[in-house]
Amino acid sequence: MQKTLIKQALATDKPVQGITLCGWIRTRRDGKDVTFVELNDGSCLTNLQCIVDPKSQAFADLGSATRGASVCITGNLEPSPGKGQQWEVQVTAVQVFGEADPEAYPLQKKRHTDEFLRSIAHLRVRTNKYSAVFRIRSEASAAIHAFFRRSGFHYVHTPILTGSDCEGAGEMFRVTTLSPGEKDLLKDFFGRQASLTVSGQLEAEALAMGLGRVYTFGPTFRAENSNTPRHAAEFWMVEPEMAFADLGDIMDLGEELVQSVVDELLTTSVEDLRLFDRFVEPGLLDRLKNLTARPFARVSYGEAVEILERSGRDFLFPVTYGVDLQTEHERYLAEEHFGRPTIVTDYPMSIKAFYMRVNDDGETVAAMDMLVPRIGELVGGSQREERLDVLKNRMLALGQQMSDYSWYLDLREFGTTPHAGFGLGFERLIMMLTGIANIRDVLPFPRTPGSIEF
Repeated sequence: MQKTLIKQALATDKPVQGITLCGWIRTRRDGKDVTFVELNDGSCLTNLQCIVDPKSQAFADLGSATRGASVCITGNLEPSPGKGQQWEVQVTAVQVFGEADPEAYPLQKKRHTDEFLRSIAHLRVRTNKYSAVFRIRSEASAAIHAFFRRSGFHYVHTPILTGSDCEGAGEMFRVTTLSPGEKDLLKDFFGRQASLTVSGQLEAEALAMGLGRVYTFGPTFRAENSNTPRHAAEFWMVEPEMAFADLGDIMDLGEELVQSVVDELLTTSVEDLRLFDRFVEPGLLDRLKNLTARPFARVSYGEAVEILERSGRDFLFPVTYGVDLQTEHERYLAEEHFGRPTIVTDYPMSIKAFYMRVNDDGETVAAMDMLVPRIGELVGGSQREERLDVLKNRMLALGQQMSDYSWYLDLREFGTTPHAGFGLGFERLIMMLTGIANIRDVLPFPRTPGSIEF
């Protein structure tokens, strides 16, 4: 049986005889002379109205199927006399695949809170808001891949299991096959400590040293006990690495990537974006259009601290040179001072990771963070330290286990080159695109402290 997506049916320019569509009933209204069924298959936000004659066999086959039931409907796609809809289906046949008890079905015809919908994450995709979120995730993913393909990057796959801590923070999920109480790592599966990756960066650096331009796009994990709207234990990162590149190159790349994705979604996902513009963040579409209209602001960390000190704002966290910027500082810079995405560069060495290139002043590193309104940090990157002696000294000073990074040091031993890269938090990008304020609402099955139901 050939099936047509509702998105395709709505886009047709002429009536179609004998069309078959499959999906889930959103609403059913029984009248004396006609039954109206609103069908949605997830291909788009808009439902398709299906008209069933109560005297027909199709009506008998529909039975008591109502909201939440899965069905396939066959009929004729015809112009609709109803206001606000171009097409409707005059139904000739119905096949019900799965009933949904209307009394027990959690998704009633009313507006549910996000808190409630998080408790039924396996069903919330059937609502308008969450189906739109996950379509936008799909389109944003496709736009990212298309951007890097156009830009000459190779898509690479980096390990999920790792023996290295990229961030050096120790907030990693340990992986072991040892029984409780066993501590001899030599008897463990890998013969040493293993963890879920916090970043694909280090391995991507290795691949860039032969492929030139690479990017990885996959899940990363942080055992960070943070119950905030911006943090999750499992999230996705976009991480490009470029050989023969410096800090300026990746600032340009990050800006071009974000603007390209926004441009693409303003074309491919405008129906879904309108939903968020109307119900989640009024003015969202204008904000996204403005984001692509002019270059991002650029400022050094030192200048950013001076701006914050002069702001007269009573920040919850005091602004001090040598301390990392907090979300409230990042948002002030991007939202109020510059009024657009802002790239902050050249952070103090003491607050950044071991792999970032030390600047000529010996005090700062060639690092950058991209800050966007309402979110704060979206992208973090740096020129990588390519000088073997400088890198070793940094690692020793920070207490890194050199033996764990022997392969990483080899990249500097054999054919080292200036190179740079960044990590873009994909969920934060989706939050920026939709106006959604909580990371739990842009992940299909969020992993947060104390929560791993699915």
